[in-house]
Amino acid sequence: MGWVFDPSGMSGNLHRNETTEHQNISMSAKYAIGLDYGTNSVRALVVDIAHGREVGTSVWNYEHGTAGVILGRDPNLARQHPADYVKGAEVTIRQALAAAKKAVKGFRAEQVAGIGVDTTGSTPLPVDDQGQPLAFDPRFAKNPAAMAWLWKDHTGVAEAAEITALAKKLRPQFLAKCGGIYSSEWFFSKVLHCLRTAPEVFDAAHSWVELADYVPAALTGTEHPDQFIAGVCAAGHKAMWNTKWGGYPDAQFLARLNPKLGKLRSRLTPRVHSIDRAVGGLTAAWAKKTGLRAGIPVAVGAFDAHLGAVGCGVTPGTLVKIIGTSTCDIAVWPNGRRTGVAPVSNQKETAQAEQKNGNRRDACPTENLADIPGLCGIVDGSVLPGYFGLEAGQSAVGDIFNWFVNYIQPGGRAGTHEKLTQGAAKLHPGESGLLALDWNNGNRTILVDQRLTGLLAGQTLYTTPAEIYRALIEATAFGALAIINRFEEYGVKIGQIVNCGGIAEKNPLVMQIYADVTGRPMKVSRSAQTCALGAAIAGAVVAGVHRDFASAQKAMTGLKPHVFKPNPGAHAVYCELYSLYKKCHDAFGTKEWSGNLHDVMKQLLEIRNRARK
Repeated sequence: MGWVFDPSGMSGNLHRNETTEHQNISMSAKYAIGLDYGTNSVRALVVDIAHGREVGTSVWNYEHGTAGVILGRDPNLARQHPADYVKGAEVTIRQALAAAKKAVKGFRAEQVAGIGVDTTGSTPLPVDDQGQPLAFDPRFAKNPAAMAWLWKDHTGVAEAAEITALAKKLRPQFLAKCGGIYSSEWFFSKVLHCLRTAPEVFDAAHSWVELADYVPAALTGTEHPDQFIAGVCAAGHKAMWNTKWGGYPDAQFLARLNPKLGKLRSRLTPRVHSIDRAVGGLTAAWAKKTGLRAGIPVAVGAFDAHLGAVGCGVTPGTLVKIIGTSTCDIAVWPNGRRTGVAPVSNQKETAQAEQKNGNRRDACPTENLADIPGLCGIVDGSVLPGYFGLEAGQSAVGDIFNWFVNYIQPGGRAGTHEKLTQGAAKLHPGESGLLALDWNNGNRTILVDQRLTGLLAGQTLYTTPAEIYRALIEATAFGALAIINRFEEYGVKIGQIVNCGGIAEKNPLVMQIYADVTGRPMKVSRSAQTCALGAAIAGAVVAGVHRDFASAQKAMTGLKPHVFKPNPGAHAVYCELYSLYKKCHDAFGTKEWSGNLHDVMKQLLEIRNRARK
């Protein structure tokens, strides 16, 4: 079966067509493209749909700002210019197709069947009444408030606290699905902060859209509010969207924060879908820009980590860790309906499909999944259709290592990541006598508090840069263990851990320390570009080349043969250190903790002395 457009539908959704005329699409199509928008650059990846071979790729660094990020005097400010998103798609698709043509004899751009898109998030941007970014208006071209508010923008800390307090009082169900606390990294915190600090921008904007939704709309010409489609991934995890309360938070609740925010509610799209739907077909203009065929389907967009989990082959029982400048942890849980039947946002279609299929139910019903405090969200369909997506993460991992190398600059030019890693690898667990907290950019999970900061305990006059570097790695591993424990405390058992991202690919010491700290084997995805691969998988599914995500993942994903296995002796030492980490974690991170930190430094010295013997 192929996929064709229903010309009567404004939304550009795709519907199955049984006619012979269209059945040859899936047979002749062999490739999909994944567009991956990161913090500093965009990547295009051309993937062979049959077995996941990556045949062409291209990376383009954003032109605006510092390493693609527009900064300000406020250290919490981080914006991007949407012109980089548009140019990045054109440049990388063309270059990736050229690379594929060199790598594969006889490759033709016409063989690309579909496109998927992943981006950072929450990265919302204000748009006009035609759906165009406000930053494209000459009046606002240089106004940071009119640009995209990057995921790491924390200017809305006060607004996040206000949203949390109001929801606790009036709508506790909103918070139950996003870990109990609304974050400054998320959609409404940023929109409300713009309303208060740059009212001229808020008033000029017709609406706000996520980057993950803007790019597919731009590629398909569906930016206009009458056609615009949002992804359940962004809406559910960052904007409190849920079918149980009719979508986004109600206008009355938002109006209590500000009457203008209440009015914005009616201008947020009612069309919210999961990634097994297409937003439309590639426009003729974009086909001309890129060399692709006009009309090929573009999947509903999602966040990089969620499609990265798809690219890692995520299934129930698997925790995927996407490790980069920050870390996002993704798991899935059956939603109680037969998987892959219908989009999460269309309850009528779902009910009809379940009746047709005998009302079959998964073994793990919805009611067995408890709300989990501190998670970034539990959202139906945000990762895979038919499953709840569970998101957690750490606000900084690679960024902490970069801070130490680039800002502290131990040893000057000699203090590189490579040199420090070599020195850290020579140390035994506990030998440094150090303990760190991994909150240099706040805590995303499980405390959800961006006002927390880093900590290093146990320093002496003889502490070395390599010892500090190892302690920072260990701190991120302890933070990872706290997240794993939180999942399992609430019944989500983790059977295996699959890692991906630059650090997982390039730093075996980090992977070994993670294995030793958690006491679990660390597996690494076969692909070094899992986010883009997951996006390409979505493109393959909406093109109809694979019938569902399970078959696409089976064909297109895999693991590297080497597994980092925990060392029992190292794990025993890290169990002691983790108990001290948890004590500091609770003491500095919670109001409820009561105790005494008097023994922490002394126990660190005892552990250090044993390790040095």
